[in-house]
Amino acid sequence: MIKAKKSLGQNFLTDKLVLDQIVNSAKIKGKTILEVGPGTGNLTTYILENKPKKMIVVEKDIKLTKKINDNFKDKLTVINEDILKINENLLSDEKVTVFGNLPYNISTEILSKWIINLEDNVWFDCLILMFQKEVADRIIAKFNTSNYGRLSILSNWRLNIKKICDVKPASFSPRPKIDSSLLFFSPKKNFYKIKNPQNLEKITRIFFNHRRKMLKKPFNQIFNGDQRILTKLNINLNLRPQNLDFNTYYQLTDEYENLGD
Repeated sequence: MIKAKKSLGQNFLTDKLVLDQIVNSAKIKGKTILEVGPGTGNLTTYILENKPKKMIVVEKDIKLTKKINDNFKDKLTVINEDILKINENLLSDEKVTVFGNLPYNISTEILSKWIINLEDNVWFDCLILMFQKEVADRIIAKFNTSNYGRLSILSNWRLNIKKICDVKPASFSPRPKIDSSLLFFSPKKNFYKIKNPQNLEKITRIFFNHRRKMLKKPFNQIFNGDQRILTKLNINLNLRPQNLDFNTYYQLTDEYENLGD
């Protein structure tokens, strides 16, 4: 029996009802499927039963890679690599449907990397991903709420997001100490055009560095108090970072990118 590695953030999903709910969240038959962190292969089994055209799994743990290879043989392609080091745009010639019970310690890093690296021709149809509930709450948060922040703004820039369900610790082995949430992401057809997504990360990092302080300090740090931008975007510097909606941050990023023009 393979023990979960705490260092890799491993918690294996074992609840059959939840596994059913996951595979029923997206069309699998005839599709190319990517599973991130298959662990002991519980979800992998359910996916294969739904007859995908092709299945790729990415697993960093060498022992789990061997177990997946032994159990599923020629039914899938196993990549023994860190998902953060893979160029996802090169994984398949076709758009893929992605499933992942993501390692909790790097889940936000994985999602952020995927969003920042998105090309105009998005490499996936949809993402069905498991997060710690507190992280999921930040991803789906709306402005003017306490959970709203950098992750909400970045995620909602290119993706439509909906929560599928919350998942209790008893659904995993070993049991995590917190609840989890399953989220469904699909690419937006229309989104605010930003030249370099890393600038959106920079803007939100500076603004939310002191999320309880007023907007005056971060705005002056970036834009040197430019009244023209304040008037154009109708920003009140007495507000706090969580009081500005998604679009205002995308517009601020646009203004920042135009500073050098």
